[in-house]
Amino acid sequence: MNPAAPPTPTPTTLFLARHGETVWHAENRYTGVSDIELTPRGVEQAGELGAWAGGARLDAIVTSPLTRARRTAEPAARATGLTPVVEPELTEIDFGVAEGRTIAELHASHPRETAAFLGDPAAHPLPGGEDPKAAAGRGAAALLRLAEARPGGRVLVVAHNTLFRLVLCRLLGIPESEYRRVLPGLRNCAITEVRVSAGAPALMSYNVPTGKAG
Repeated sequence: MNPAAPPTPTPTTLFLARHGETVWHAENRYTGVSDIELTPRGVEQAGELGAWAGGARLDAIVTSPLTRARRTAEPAARATGLTPVVEPELTEIDFGVAEGRTIAELHASHPRETAAFLGDPAAHPLPGGEDPKAAAGRGAAALLRLAEARPGGRVLVVAHNTLFRLVLCRLLGIPESEYRRVLPGLRNCAITEVRVSAGAPALMSYNVPTGKAG
């Protein structure tokens, strides 16, 4: 007799959502690990994400520990009755000297370092900032743990623009140095769907708005 075929792994679906707009993002300033609140527009975007979540058949909501991510997840929690779980490894990358500054201000104060960062952001993190490859590793490991812990689940993950792009590069085998070129910036509260089966991730959609403010 032929042995029975192994059971097909049940995939987990992760819905990655960048938090709503903050004051610094409205001014195009690097925010990183700085704990900045949402703007009124960011609150509106979070509400639209919550409306989407109400029909998404979610099993769990996971957020970064930063305030902007936790506030963004609140409407989704109310719409679903789920209690968000905070995952420290999903905090945004630390941008070092860039925190609170625009790219023009960085060019003025650190011209060589800024040019090197823009040329290869993975090899040349900004002074005082986190190694992007290390951020990609911690974030990817966190998402894979979430998928393993919830086989067949549907999980909303609210976190951050740069972290998510670095993590997607790590999960999909794209060099982290290419994250700015290959993966354009995520819209606030837009959805990126990743399906994980037996530890193997697949990108199902990228940067899909949930509403008019997305």
